[in-house]
Amino acid sequence: MFSNQPLADRLRPRKLDDYTGQDHLVGNDGVLRRIIETGNVPSFILWGPPGVGKTTLARIVATSLERPFYQLSAVHSGVKEVRETIEKAKSQQFFGSPNPILFIDEIHRFNKSQQDSLLGAVEQGILTLIGATTENPSFEVISPLLSRCQVYILKPLDEDMLKKLVDRAVITDYYLSQYNIEIGEYEALIRISGGDARKLYNALELTVSLEAEKGTREIVITDAMVLGHVQQNLALYDKNGEQHYDIISAFIKSLRGSDPNAAVYWLARMAEGGEDLKFIARRMLILAAEDIGIANPNAILIAQACFNAVNVIGWPESRIILSETAVYLATSPKSNSAYMAIDNAIAAVREHGDLPVPLHLRNAPTRLMKQAGYGKDYKYAHDYDNNFVADNFLPDKIKGTIFYQPGNNTREQELRRQLAERWEKIYKYSK
Repeated sequence: MFSNQPLADRLRPRKLDDYTGQDHLVGNDGVLRRIIETGNVPSFILWGPPGVGKTTLARIVATSLERPFYQLSAVHSGVKEVRETIEKAKSQQFFGSPNPILFIDEIHRFNKSQQDSLLGAVEQGILTLIGATTENPSFEVISPLLSRCQVYILKPLDEDMLKKLVDRAVITDYYLSQYNIEIGEYEALIRISGGDARKLYNALELTVSLEAEKGTREIVITDAMVLGHVQQNLALYDKNGEQHYDIISAFIKSLRGSDPNAAVYWLARMAEGGEDLKFIARRMLILAAEDIGIANPNAILIAQACFNAVNVIGWPESRIILSETAVYLATSPKSNSAYMAIDNAIAAVREHGDLPVPLHLRNAPTRLMKQAGYGKDYKYAHDYDNNFVADNFLPDKIKGTIFYQPGNNTREQELRRQLAERWEKIYKYSK
C-alpha cells in the first residue's frame, strides 16, 4: 500500500544541506546560501524550468530564517487574495519581529494590476516576496516590481543528479524501501523526467506500485518496464512542464527551417495540450522579426494581425488563424540580418561607449548652439537628386562601420546592390 502523498512531496528536503542541485546558489560558496546565513534576505525571484526545486527552496529559506510563510499560486489567486495576505502580514508585525515571506508560484501569470498590488508591501518591508517563474522575468514581471527583486536562475537537473535522486529515493522513502528495488536501467526514467525531479519521482513511483500489484517484492527496473507503465504519459503535452519548452522549440525551429508540415504538427500538439494561444502567437511575432525580417517585411504584419486576432477570437476558431500564420511564416524567405544588425550595433556601443554626435547632425534650437557649430553643413536629403546624399551619419570614430549585412535572399540582394552603389565612398559593401 502506497501513501496518497506523492513521492516528490515525501522526499521534499526540509534543510538547505539536504537540497539537491543548484550548487551555484546554495553550495558552500553559493550566493543564496551566504544571504540566508546573514539573515537579511531581500525579495527575489527564482527563474528556472519546472521540477528543479523552486518551491522547496522558498520553503527552506522561510524555515531557515524562522519566518512566517504564506504561499499563493498565481493560477488560482488574484488581487483579493494578495491584499488579504498583506493584511495578515501587517497583523503579525511586532517590534523587532522579522517580516513574513510571501511565496508566489508562477508569478508570471499575474497581470499588471495583480503585480502592482504587491509593490507597496515589498517597498515598505511588510513582507519579503519570493516569486517562482518558468518564464523570463524580464518579459513577464513588471519593471517596478522586478527592480525591487534579485533574480536567481535555477538550472535543469543533469543526468547524474537525476540518477542520484532515484538511488536515494529507493533507499530513503519508507514505502519504496519495503521492496528490494534494483535500478537495472535509468534511461527511460531520465528521458521521461526531462530534467524535472517531480516527473522523475512520479514515473518511479508509478512503475514500482504497478509492479508491486503483481505481488513481487523483488523489482528490477528496466527501460521497457518504465515505458510500458507510463507510455501514455509520454504522448501528453504538459504546458507547465518540460515538454512546453521542447515543443515550442520544435515549432520555432520548424518555422525557421521552412517546413510548414512540421510547423502545423507542433502547433497541433500545443493546441491539443491547451497551450496559451497568445504565447504561440507572441512567439511567431518574434520569429517574424528575428528570422524573416527584411526578406519579407509583410511577415511581421501578418504575425501582428494574428496576435491581435487571437486576443479577440477564442478557441476553436483561433486554430485556423494560427495555422494560416504558421504556414505563411514557414514558407516565407528567411533572413536574420536585422537581428544581427542591432546586435552588432549594441556591441559597438558597449565597446566604444557614448561617442559624441557629429556637430552637423546635432539639433540647434538656440542661437548659441548655432554659433557653436550645431547643425552646420548638414545636408538635407530632399535637396538632392533622388532625395539622397552620401554623408556621414555615424560618430567619427566608427565612420564607415557596417552593422547591417544584407541576407542571402532576392530582396536583400537587391538592397545590397543599392547600398553598394549609393554608399561606395563611405561603406564598402560588396556588389
